[in-house]
Amino acid sequence: MILSPYERMIARRYLLPGKGEAFIFLVASISLVAVMLGVAALVIVMSVMNGFRAELFDKIVGLNGHAVVQGYGGRLPNWQEVLAQARATPGVTRAVPLIDQPLAATYNGRSEAVLVRGMRVADIRSNQTLGGKVIVGSLDRLTPGSGNVAIGSRLAEALGAQVGSEISLFSPQGQSTPFGTVPRIVSYRVAAIFEIGIYDYDKAYVVMPIEDAQTLLLMGDTVGMIEVVTTDADRVGEILRPLADKLGGGAVVSDWRSMNAQLFEALAVERVAMFTVLSIIILVAVFNILSSLIMLVRAKTRDIAILRTMGATRGGLMRIFMVVGTTIGALGTVAGLALGAVFLFYRQGVVNFVQLVTGQNLWDPSIRYLTELPSKTDPVEIVVIASMALVFSFLATLYPAWKAASTDPVQVLRYE
Repeated sequence: MILSPYERMIARRYLLPGKGEAFIFLVASISLVAVMLGVAALVIVMSVMNGFRAELFDKIVGLNGHAVVQGYGGRLPNWQEVLAQARATPGVTRAVPLIDQPLAATYNGRSEAVLVRGMRVADIRSNQTLGGKVIVGSLDRLTPGSGNVAIGSRLAEALGAQVGSEISLFSPQGQSTPFGTVPRIVSYRVAAIFEIGIYDYDKAYVVMPIEDAQTLLLMGDTVGMIEVVTTDADRVGEILRPLADKLGGGAVVSDWRSMNAQLFEALAVERVAMFTVLSIIILVAVFNILSSLIMLVRAKTRDIAILRTMGATRGGLMRIFMVVGTTIGALGTVAGLALGAVFLFYRQGVVNFVQLVTGQNLWDPSIRYLTELPSKTDPVEIVVIASMALVFSFLATLYPAWKAASTDPVQVLRYE
């Protein structure tokens, strides 16, 4: 919007407080702060929601892949053939055999439900989700027949175990005797403790070489599933459809959507709901801009009439008040983006400070699923939020600007 020199001068004067106009300036300042808080709230909430989804997706996929090929009854006897078929499928970048079995672990009289995961030694050491999260010990100690395992940090805390501790795994799949099946209780040494960052995984996982898992569970040379990673997680169903057709009824292919459908659908619904609700804050702020401009027009009615008699056009007056309101919205938007960026940068510190002041645990990993408040800013969403705030601010200026331009100087100055 191009303004003439006199229009810029008047707009600048209307943005600054004049004598006897402190209340109008106060309302305009409140409007600016309201826009700032609305934009900041949207940026913070949407970034945190995106962070939740990204963290959950990265860590869940890091351990479970984009999809798994599972055998019926928890066993896949012909896993070598299935593994070869999976690796030969176009679009598949990685396929590894796994054993996942829920058992119980005991140590010093404490007992916890665990999920035993058997992996090949090479896959354990190359897994970035595990390898980069070891806090004590080393995964290099996990070798077939060594009796060493790696456990999650929350599980270690619950059992009171540490590196070097001997934990016992209880398996109901034991030897058959005339008196029934005798459960197996096998002791393993904790060689490493890891912290993935997802509470349920850190509380349950016990990782061991796949050969040791087969021995513990009396599985022979079978595995439980084949983990598959593809080139595009969003097209995993399409990529693995040929593999599912080859397997027929011998195995089931489950992708990350079906395995975690409720979780990701809930996040998607909550994300849309939060965006809609928080957008109302910006709308309320825009009404503040509208009211402040209406008061400004009423306070400047005599000035507007004089400007009209001096040759100011209706279009020029409209531009002046549109610039005033849009400037308030723009300054609020920029301040909101800055406030949101600062909050997101110090987000965990803010959470810790509030917990310290209130004495409440605001971020319980057992409830929140992740151990820290995540954040991931989407540039497209930032542009949408900023554009929405600016458009709303511009629309709020139309009526006051039209009202100012419609002022009849004859009626206003008749009794002056």
